Amino acid sequence: MRRFRVSLIILALVLATPALAWILRAPLRRLAFEVSGEEQPLAQTRGLIQYATNWTRPLPDTRPNTPIDYSNVSPFGVNTFLEQEVEPAKREHQMQMIADAGFKWIRQEFAWADIEIAAKGDFSDRRNDPRGVDAWAKYDNIVELAQKYNVQVVARLTSPPAWSRRDGNARGAFAPPDNLADYAGFVEAVLRRYEGRVRYLQIWNEPNLTPEWGDCPSCGVDPEGYTKLLCTAYERAKSVDPEAVIISGALGQTLTLNRFPPTGGMNEFIFLQRMYDAGAGRCFDILSVNDYGLGSGPTDQRLRFNITNFARPMYLRDVMVKNGDEHKSIWIAEVGWNAVPNDPKIIQWGEFGQVTPVQQGEYLVRAYQRIRQEWLWVGVAFTWFFKPADEHERNQAKYYFRIVDPDFTPLPAYEAIKAYATK
Repeated sequence: MRRFRVSLIILALVLATPALAWILRAPLRRLAFEVSGEEQPLAQTRGLIQYATNWTRPLPDTRPNTPIDYSNVSPFGVNTFLEQEVEPAKREHQMQMIADAGFKWIRQEFAWADIEIAAKGDFSDRRNDPRGVDAWAKYDNIVELAQKYNVQVVARLTSPPAWSRRDGNARGAFAPPDNLADYAGFVEAVLRRYEGRVRYLQIWNEPNLTPEWGDCPSCGVDPEGYTKLLCTAYERAKSVDPEAVIISGALGQTLTLNRFPPTGGMNEFIFLQRMYDAGAGRCFDILSVNDYGLGSGPTDQRLRFNITNFARPMYLRDVMVKNGDEHKSIWIAEVGWNAVPNDPKIIQWGEFGQVTPVQQGEYLVRAYQRIRQEWLWVGVAFTWFFKPADEHERNQAKYYFRIVDPDFTPLPAYEAIKAYATK
């Protein structure tokens, strides 16, 4: 009833006379942003009307007062590409800046194709030196630096090597291996090498999207196939280390129901339910999702299946509750806003939304505030992303999610998070 009354009040304000709207324009716009996450008047008006009709549809059941596993942790995490830094000194500089900003977690890819490169059980890298070097070496350095700076590592285990598929990379570099036991062997190798130092393993990335599950006319996403891989990895990991924490592959936000390329993907709500139907509930400790604001800010309270806004994880939480997993937490694998310049020549310009560098920082801080205040079922949220190693992707919109430049110049988003996370 209280929600209904609030909706009526907001709707009345939206329909108020132009004179009243003019007098109250500043507080109305602030209220509109707090509800819709929109900055512009027309978008705010539309957002307010949509929010006011939230109550006309079933709302997500998030069970906010349920005891939640792996939620009582620091929420401050960041995605890193430390393996791309050739010089160890630059890796350390980056890790020091991460710790100084108050980040307690990194989500770092341990690429299977970069470690077990040429054949099963072969951990020598001969790509640049025929004599071979230790493929583990740079990852060893990353783990050692994380320990030195008191930062926890979530190891994202992705990118199968070509040898793991009969057709090599014909279906794309991210297509699943033919033999799931080969992937489980890699999971075991990571656990054994970093025993007691790396406990959190993420099994795959965005399995509901292509090209992350293959990229060809006939290889669409496969929730049942991904569940088999997840369960195989889970069982092997727990047999090696019962204390290992298995995180599901981050589900990407998408409205599409077309599981085949070129617009391949499956709505994350449907994909997750099919995972549960296939038995995935017993095969992960933490559910992982991506949560980009895209066209609106972190305050967006609209709850609609056809809006890819910051509130979407509430629906995934609802799926978990309906499947008896309300005790498990959600960790947000990627959260961010795109501070892309006004340059339509940039590849995918505008496709991820657009904010100013200052807004990027403000939105990230507000995202962490909302998570801490409203979403007690969320553990860590990993900002996307810390820094690129160089500028070779400067012509692509994805480059502008960074919060630190390649030369280690901190951007406003870095400073905003540091001020909030360390106060």
